[in-house]
Amino acid sequence: MGWKQAIVGTAAVATLVAGSVAVARAGDDVWAAPVANLLPLPPVPVPVPPILTAPNPAPAAVCTTTAQGVFLPTSVRLPGIAHNIPVLPLYRDANGTPGVPPLSLAGKSEMAFDLGSGIRPGAQHGNALLNAHTWPDGSALGNRLLVQLQPGDSIVVNGTTGRLCYRVTDRVEVPATDPGKRYYATTGPPQIALVVCSGQRLGPGHWTKRTIWYASPVS
Repeated sequence: MGWKQAIVGTAAVATLVAGSVAVARAGDDVWAAPVANLLPLPPVPVPVPPILTAPNPAPAAVCTTTAQGVFLPTSVRLPGIAHNIPVLPLYRDANGTPGVPPLSLAGKSEMAFDLGSGIRPGAQHGNALLNAHTWPDGSALGNRLLVQLQPGDSIVVNGTTGRLCYRVTDRVEVPATDPGKRYYATTGPPQIALVVCSGQRLGPGHWTKRTIWYASPVS
């Protein structure tokens, strides 16, 4: 599946697609249209909020997995970065576009979980897919992740039957035109794959890059 139109800018939770044009000016979509089709607007770098640059973050807490089998995620904890991040489980739209958090003060600090892949945390193979907002004013969860989330960091996924502990194994940045084959993988080792917009913002919903973190379960 190719990179779809819409993932970090968002939509009404029920419809799983990018939200109203008026609100979309504040946030942006993860899966945007190809850059070549955009008007030549001045590029804007991703802002770095000063609060995120404080040195010597608190060490990550030890995590113990308690979930048995697959489960539906309800929240995520990133030790030393963010706690109790709500996760919205969303279906894809008619075009196969994964759902995204709403464009709202709450939505900019939430994650969306893709129900369309059929893979949940605890599965034996493939990627359980998450996404979050990057906002041009630097205030969204995606902006914080771009500054702070690195390989070796922990991701704790809480769900309906307990929690599952992950460790980030890879962080990659790809062009917006990348087809997303690795992100959408349904085979291979079990992982969390988390994506946000990055690079330069060319206009509402249009960024030049995507940053993706891959995290493996901790035995």
